[in-house]
Amino acid sequence: MGIMFYGSPGTAIEIEDRALAHLKIVISTKLRRGESFTVSWVHPDDHPGGRSTIWLHPSIPLRFVFDGAEQPELSRQWIEELASSAHSSGGIKLISEHFESAED
Repeated sequence: MGIMFYGSPGTAIEIEDRALAHLKIVISTKLRRGESFTVSWVHPDDHPGGRSTIWLHPSIPLRFVFDGAEQPELSRQWIEELASSAHSSGGIKLISEHFESAED
């Protein structure tokens, strides 16, 4: 389980390593462009129900910490889906990865 530390002092937000790796790519791209946006997610099953949203701005401290030492193989499709939501008025919505079937 990876952690995204947000703000100062850093609030720890737990996100599975593979999802965090994909989210990091999209967030870094938007912040590098100087863009502000929101990130929303549904709380995991082991946390109280509901969802959360945070506002990201280039001036707010942000750090990504991964449990695993190796970077997972990235899915271009998942990055594109996250990036597409990033350009919407609702901001990035952390969605589950969609796996292609063997017949595709």
